Amino acid sequence: MKEKWLTTKNLVLMGMFGALAAVLMLFEFPLVFLAPSFYGLDLSEVPVLVGAFSMGPAAGVIIEFVKILIKLVMKPTTTGFVGEMANFVIGCSLVVPAAMIYHTKKSKKSAIYGMIVGTIVMALSSIVINAVVMLPFYSKVMPLESIIALGAAINPAVSNIWTFAIICVGPFNLVKGVVVSIVTQLVYKRISNLIHSVNRDQKSGGR
Repeated sequence: MKEKWLTTKNLVLMGMFGALAAVLMLFEFPLVFLAPSFYGLDLSEVPVLVGAFSMGPAAGVIIEFVKILIKLVMKPTTTGFVGEMANFVIGCSLVVPAAMIYHTKKSKKSAIYGMIVGTIVMALSSIVINAVVMLPFYSKVMPLESIIALGAAINPAVSNIWTFAIICVGPFNLVKGVVVSIVTQLVYKRISNLIHSVNRDQKSGGR
C-alpha cells in the first residue's frame, strides 16, 4: 500500500510549498556581522518546514528537492550545481530532524524541540559541507586567501578554511535556523488549520 502521505492532495501541496520556497530563495539578505556578503539569509526553509510538519519528513525532502528544481528554472546555476546540492543537503539537515521529532508526538513543545535540534544539525552540517565542498569550489572563482581575508575582517580569529567555516558559516546558519524556526512557529498553525479546513470541505462535499 502507498504511504498515507503520498496522496494526490499532498503531491499538490508539496508542489505548492516547493514553488513558494523557490521564490523565497531568490530573496536573501546578508548578515555582514557574521559572514561575508555572499552568504545570504532567506526564508525558503519556512514552507519546507511547514510541509514537513504537515505531511512528514519524507515530504519535506521532496519539497526541498522541488524547491531546488524550480529555482534552477527561474535562476540557472552559477556554481555547476554544487551550491544547489549544498543548499539541498543543508536544508534537509534542518527539516528532517525537526519533522521526525515533531511527528513522534505532535505538540508545540515537540515542534520547538525539533526545530532546536534541526538548527543545531544544520549549523554543524553547514560547517563540514562548506569546509569540504563549497569553499574549495569557490576558491576556483575567488582565491581562498581572499575568502579567508573577508572572514578575518569580521573576526580576526579566522585564519584558514576550517576556522572560517566554524566562526562564520556555523553561526550564520544558527541565526538562519532561529529566524526560520520563529517564522515557522508563527505561521504553521494558521496554514495547518487552512489545510485541515480544505480537507473537511472536500470530505463533506463528497458525501
